[in-house]
Amino acid sequence: MVRAVFFDVGNTLLYPYPSVSEVCRQVLAEAGHERDLADIDRYMPLVDAFYEDTYRADDTFWTDEERTSQVWVGMYSLLCRKLGIEDDAETLATRVYDEFGDPGRWQAYADVLPAFQRLRERGLSLGIISNWDRRLESILEGLGLTDVLDTVISSASVGLHKPDPRIFEHACERLGVMPAEAVHVGDHHYADVLGARTAGMRPVLIDRIGAHDPGTVLTTLDRLEAELGWTP
Repeated sequence: MVRAVFFDVGNTLLYPYPSVSEVCRQVLAEAGHERDLADIDRYMPLVDAFYEDTYRADDTFWTDEERTSQVWVGMYSLLCRKLGIEDDAETLATRVYDEFGDPGRWQAYADVLPAFQRLRERGLSLGIISNWDRRLESILEGLGLTDVLDTVISSASVGLHKPDPRIFEHACERLGVMPAEAVHVGDHHYADVLGARTAGMRPVLIDRIGAHDPGTVLTTLDRLEAELGWTP
């Protein structure tokens, strides 16, 4: 019997608003560096590759607040330099990182609150397990989501990161459920699916951005209950 459902955050519940590129454009413009959005978009694959390379080399940076911020500042510093901004690159990158601590820079997907409400009506506990810095809870609070959550766990706040099964076990302990009684929904096969499965939880993979083969995963939380075999 399922008693609790946990969720990842980025690309599962929330997306950057209006977009990472637009936030970067605004920060640069406020500092006197006008750049076209198309130019910023052109370099975003390099920024993403910087993150992926760092993540593959040592994903434990998610367990430490300072190391986490260093990775993100490194990403946006790279973007600034590619845009021809050298002297202020790190300062501007820090401003971009700070912007994403503002709840106004995030939005919940339209299906999130309805899904939470349906799960609540089934008597289930709800929680967050996310590789994120300590700002996560205030972001979720600013978006009005903490009222329907029983616990929020960020990797930096507990010193554990997905896919380490201990962060999933810790989450279950907080809600007083066994891993076999819990489901975890996330968008990353390595962090979310393998981590949850290793801990003894049932994983559900969601794909908001078309990163996986069609038909193999959820694309919306509207189908979550059906995926779990529950009748309406």
